Amino acid sequence: MLPDSRGAQAWAQGHVPGAEIPRRAATELDPAVPVVAYCWGPGCNGATRAGLALARLGFRVREMIGGFEYWAREGLPVATADGVSARPADPLTAPAGVSCGC
Repeated sequence: MLPDSRGAQAWAQGHVPGAEIPRRAATELDPAVPVVAYCWGPGCNGATRAGLALARLGFRVREMIGGFEYWAREGLPVATADGVSARPADPLTAPAGVSCGC
């Protein structure tokens, strides 16, 4: 499960396909399955706050570093009311044919 900690307007602009809004998490998540929280981008602490709230409920939580901003900038699929699409990857966040060496 990917809980998106952003508000409804940001959600409508685009979100990771299959992501959910965290307020539904307590009733819909399986505590045995890890969750990955995300927010807008690296300058936002919404994923950290959502992750803490979910951890306090007993969920195993990870945070998607870079948030939705880097998800979209790396050319990954984005869902909106119009469907799912992807932009070309930003070479500053996802260099073509080059490994970051991590």
